[in-house]
Amino acid sequence: MAGLTGKDAVLSAYAEALANAPKGRSLTQDALRRLVNNKAALVSIFILVAIVLFALVGPYLLPWSFDKIDWAGIRKPPDWEKGHYFGTDQNGRDMLARTLQGTQMSLIVAAVATAVSVVIGVVYGAIAGYFGGRVDALMMRFVDIMYALPYILFVIILVVIFGRSPVLLFVGIGFLEWLTMARIVRGQTLTLKQREFIEAAKAGGAGPFTIIFRHILPNLTGPVVIYATLTIPEIIVTESFLSYLGLGVQEPQTSLGTLISFGAPVAEALPWMLYTPAFILVLMLVCLSYVGDGLRDALDPKDR
Repeated sequence: MAGLTGKDAVLSAYAEALANAPKGRSLTQDALRRLVNNKAALVSIFILVAIVLFALVGPYLLPWSFDKIDWAGIRKPPDWEKGHYFGTDQNGRDMLARTLQGTQMSLIVAAVATAVSVVIGVVYGAIAGYFGGRVDALMMRFVDIMYALPYILFVIILVVIFGRSPVLLFVGIGFLEWLTMARIVRGQTLTLKQREFIEAAKAGGAGPFTIIFRHILPNLTGPVVIYATLTIPEIIVTESFLSYLGLGVQEPQTSLGTLISFGAPVAEALPWMLYTPAFILVLMLVCLSYVGDGLRDALDPKDR
């Protein structure tokens, strides 16, 4: 800075201070740091990843497939010599293989139904919240009507009309789970549309749907991700309940709910038929709840 005077010296000092200033963290980096520091959420993520990987790879490593019958091993307890590590069911099928297959199906139902509910709920809620007025009132009254419908009755009607199929299960669960998502997104949109950057987009000539999809929805990522994570365990429980009632996944396919429905009546005589799928289901639900809580704490702007 030798030889510089006046305005040049000030600019040079400012540039040097900027160069030596510590670099700040982005919002994404800050959220990731908070999530990593949450030990319960971090352990839950590792457990969930392990369950998913084992459910995908495990069936190829086992000596028995989920639908193969061991006629000499019907209703047998765990037998490591024959490869029935978690025992067999009433039909001689390996319980570990069936539990892994059931875990796959429950995760697929949860993922697809959550995706359906997120897409419908986010778009519906954003449109209602942005346009407001009579459009908002009419759209939200429809949501209230859907809330009033008995869920099980709706699923039974779908099954009677269209028959039982996994695709119908995905759509049926996802079609009703979007209601709460729509309300959450609508409330966030009502707040966001008053912000300055929305007014700037309007002044720049952007249309309503351009503002919704380019400016509002990207700013709703945090709440949407949090609620979607908390929706997955709810959908898994719903699918398990429907399968327990015989309205869900049907043979030869299976799910954790179907396995629990088969194991509950014979729990005293064949406890491994109930405890194996029930343990995996409970473990997944607990881990998903901790992950959801961790994401909520990490993405909540009030905690920054």
